[in-house]
Amino acid sequence: MLPILLALAFIALIFIIVIAGRPDEFTVTRAANISAPPEKIFPHVNDLRRWEAWSPWAKLDPNAKNTFSGADAGAGAAMAWEGNNKVGTGKMTITESQPGGLIRFRLDFQKPMQATNTAEFTFRPEGGHIVVTWSMAGKSCFMSKVFGLFMDFDKMCGDQFEKGLASLKSVTEK
Repeated sequence: MLPILLALAFIALIFIIVIAGRPDEFTVTRAANISAPPEKIFPHVNDLRRWEAWSPWAKLDPNAKNTFSGADAGAGAAMAWEGNNKVGTGKMTITESQPGGLIRFRLDFQKPMQATNTAEFTFRPEGGHIVVTWSMAGKSCFMSKVFGLFMDFDKMCGDQFEKGLASLKSVTEK
């Protein structure tokens, strides 16, 4: 019995060491080229009420309950959501808005896991189009590190960013 207990303790120790060695922070970034002027793209991100037309999470739960507060658009605008287990519960608030250049958000997730992250969109002219970059960064808690052993968070979240950027491109290039 003792050898089995020692083996289990050794495996648990290795597991904890592997988790502790995982990065303390993460960043997910995706970009898309959109053939529309920045003044046409920017309002679709800067006004949270317009997200339903292109947000990948709106498609994951069309019945999610969204409530808006603060400014109508730009810094201070906020949206809280309550949805199924695919979208969870949380709130996002625009903390910085530079027309045609940058929109930064504070994301407060409550379910399925509590976390506070930062997201941002940048809009950079390049040739005859705008490169729109969507990124999210945050700290990885112990549970996030465990989750990361079994799921590729960059791919999971990044795939949603790619879908959202493709939808934003479709909406703004019309």
